[in-house]
Amino acid sequence: MQRNRRFWGLGIVLAFGAAVMLLTTFASAAPGKKAKHVRWDIISTTGIPPAPINPGGHASATAPDGDTITLTGSGRFVAPASGGGSSAATGGGTWTTTSGGSGTYRVTRLVSWQFANFQTNVGFIDNIGGGRTANGTSVLKIAFSDGSTGVLTVGCHGPGAPPGIFEGIATTKGYKTYYAVQPPAPGVDANRTLFHVR
Repeated sequence: MQRNRRFWGLGIVLAFGAAVMLLTTFASAAPGKKAKHVRWDIISTTGIPPAPINPGGHASATAPDGDTITLTGSGRFVAPASGGGSSAATGGGTWTTTSGGSGTYRVTRLVSWQFANFQTNVGFIDNIGGGRTANGTSVLKIAFSDGSTGVLTVGCHGPGAPPGIFEGIATTKGYKTYYAVQPPAPGVDANRTLFHVR
């Protein structure tokens, strides 16, 4: 009889623990805390509404030795609710450097995604679509066609963005850090990015 009571007691403790775990799981999956499907693009646009926003743009960043890298590209990733990394990431593009290198790169992993806010509608013609335009920062692991690897940071500081986000790209390629972001200039079709979130 005493043995049965112990089993009942253990069963109650286990059932309580399972209930707490389920409640915690459902609470963490509440609206606003779900995984996000995000498309990123280095876009082509002059930045003056109602200019069209198209894929296929280019953006540049400069290393401390003066070497500049220019990237094209786009891709998609699934960002966990935690804001952490994910292997559910695809995409890539081309790269060229002023020191003479060129080739392609591909995304191998999402390191992090930090959503800032949805953009204010100021009249751009969005020819990319696939979700709501958003401001934020993504960090992606990438592999270059020459065998080097790096980390690509994509920052989007569009209409309505809070301060502190750069617009454009920064990257590493091997040991070299191309972190001097080239900001966009009004009317010039370069150095702009965009996120679409669904």
